Amino acid sequence: MAGAYLVSASAAFGDEASVRVELNKLEAQEGACQAFLVIENQTETPFDALVMDLVMFDPDGVIGRRLAVNIAPLRAKRTSVKVFAVQGLACEQIGRLLVNDVLECRAGEAEIDTCFDLLETASRTSVDMIN
Repeated sequence: MAGAYLVSASAAFGDEASVRVELNKLEAQEGACQAFLVIENQTETPFDALVMDLVMFDPDGVIGRRLAVNIAPLRAKRTSVKVFAVQGLACEQIGRLLVNDVLECRAGEAEIDTCFDLLETASRTSVDMIN
């Protein structure tokens, strides 16, 4: 990417900054489970891309599905809601949700190489969300 540069999360946002990702609700849909995420960008920087590699485990701990979800755009110091569907998986088949990695993290032209370190996870459902 022309003109892009790489910065670390702590250099760009300070040690106290975080992006809190909460699994707020799971809702059954025909042939899918719809997941509602509440994202609190506690940093001073808006994100143009923040793509998480998510892995869903069934209640027995077996991997059921893996997908990439872009939770951006995220405005600075704002809370937002993102909704995505997990096709072919019923909500009761999800026992745990893992943020396995951050595949892309960008603020403007700056690619953030340690964005995973910014993430804090939580859940208001019976399904744990971890990183």
